[in-house]
Amino acid sequence: MIYTITLNPSIDYIVRLSKLTNGITNRTDSEEFYFGGKGINVSLVLAELDLDSTALGFVAGFTGEAIENGIRNDRITTDFIKLREGISRINVKIKAGEETEINAQGPHINPDELDRLMLKLDHIQSGDTLILAGSIPNTLPDDTYELMLERVQEKDVRIVVDATKKLLVNSLKYKPFLIKPNRQELSEIFDVEVKSEEDTVKYARKLQELGARNVLISLGGEGAMLVDETGAVHKAGVLKEKVINTVGSGDSMVAGFVAGYEKEKSYPYALKLGSVCGNATAFLPGLATKDKIEELLKKF
Repeated sequence: MIYTITLNPSIDYIVRLSKLTNGITNRTDSEEFYFGGKGINVSLVLAELDLDSTALGFVAGFTGEAIENGIRNDRITTDFIKLREGISRINVKIKAGEETEINAQGPHINPDELDRLMLKLDHIQSGDTLILAGSIPNTLPDDTYELMLERVQEKDVRIVVDATKKLLVNSLKYKPFLIKPNRQELSEIFDVEVKSEEDTVKYARKLQELGARNVLISLGGEGAMLVDETGAVHKAGVLKEKVINTVGSGDSMVAGFVAGYEKEKSYPYALKLGSVCGNATAFLPGLATKDKIEELLKKF
């Protein structure tokens, strides 16, 4: 089983209007909403790839209920901890020429509620995959990811971490199967400017020396690179279509990589499917769909 964890899920409410003027009532041209959070995004794309997953994390109030009901399907089992206080956050994204985002803080999480989530990790078995994605809410301890990884370290669990800076670095002692920094994050971790392909490989290998097995680096418009646990370097480009939306592209890449490796145990194929899923999300208003993934696989 694949488990995803989203500690602070959201409803992303997107409003589009030709112009935003402060101090008056503005009328939208259109609006839409998506259920968000990096782990949830991974589960949703895995479902499009015909893989089952269990979505773990926290939800609260009527928005939390909407998130849980909205993502549950034949491929996604939801097993969230329902918080006693607050509501799951609503993030507002205003698209009026340039984009303005208002991201909510999210509900308060009590220590006993974190304990309840930790107990759910005990159901994870050897051979399962655990995906930790995103930031840690400010009401949780900074070492929450470490506590989770410690909980499963005696089992042969395939760990995936998609996080930034200290969250990522502090997870490396648990020897994650996959991490996914981008080039900017590599620069921040090592306090250098990573520009060239040579530098990208060099610092990916340093992350492997610290414990990572496979390092998947998102290169934005240049595609992606994988330095795998055998030492091999694989590259993938990008397809040329109009980019509509980049939100969730990285999460889609993680889902595609995990699915590709799960199906074929091949790092080149995992990188290919991950790249296709990331591209598919970029070319759609929401996350990658099965039809779009299959269309792009023929071109990649």
